[in-house]
Amino acid sequence: MNCRESKSQLQTYLDGELDLIRNLEQEEHLRECSECSQAFEALRLLQKSLRSESLRFQPPADLEKRVRSALRHESGSHAQTFRWRWLIPALSAAALVIVFAGYLLTRTPADDLVSSEIVSSHVRSLMTNSHLIDVPSEDPHSVKPWFDGKLDFSPPVKDLTAQGFTLIGGRLDYIANRPVAVLIYQRRKHTINLFVWPAPNGDTKPAAQVRQGYNLIHWTRSGMRFWAVSDLNLAELQQLAEEL
Repeated sequence: MNCRESKSQLQTYLDGELDLIRNLEQEEHLRECSECSQAFEALRLLQKSLRSESLRFQPPADLEKRVRSALRHESGSHAQTFRWRWLIPALSAAALVIVFAGYLLTRTPADDLVSSEIVSSHVRSLMTNSHLIDVPSEDPHSVKPWFDGKLDFSPPVKDLTAQGFTLIGGRLDYIANRPVAVLIYQRRKHTINLFVWPAPNGDTKPAAQVRQGYNLIHWTRSGMRFWAVSDLNLAELQQLAEEL
């Protein structure tokens, strides 16, 4: 991939809409090309800024009441009516701007960006000579202490061998602009990467999605955010989420 192709696909890559091959080609190019990498970072920061809460406008609760009252008060005057004929389209245009801005702010949810990062990490971990595991072990009492001092939290590590999910180790990764723990489970010949990091909000129910041919389930529980990704079918991946 050359710079021209890379720059033409930066927005699509940021939105997680590239197919697997193009996604990997884009990632490789961004690692090697500082110019394109800087352009991507600028685009990512712009998107992050556009989604800032500071750009949202919450109209006063009594705005509609005040506008209707003003319209009734001014309805008897031709001159005032003329001004309102100018003002109403202006208000409509402003409303359209607000709606369009809201569309831009919500068009690419944060979860889509995270899921794109997670799928990319999952694919890289399965490649030949890649680093799938930092600490190979089937014993949670060996895997869990390995993260001590490497992260600012302690990830829960469960032995699910009896349920058909064999723990084979763990590793460190970097997702959503922070270091995270990854626990690797095996289900028959299917590898499952389970990403874990602290969550500021309360518990959420498991939610599923499919991205680039991989199944993902994410949920929040006991102050931790969980993302499981695999080519394992969603029903069995859901079983893993329930066991955890």
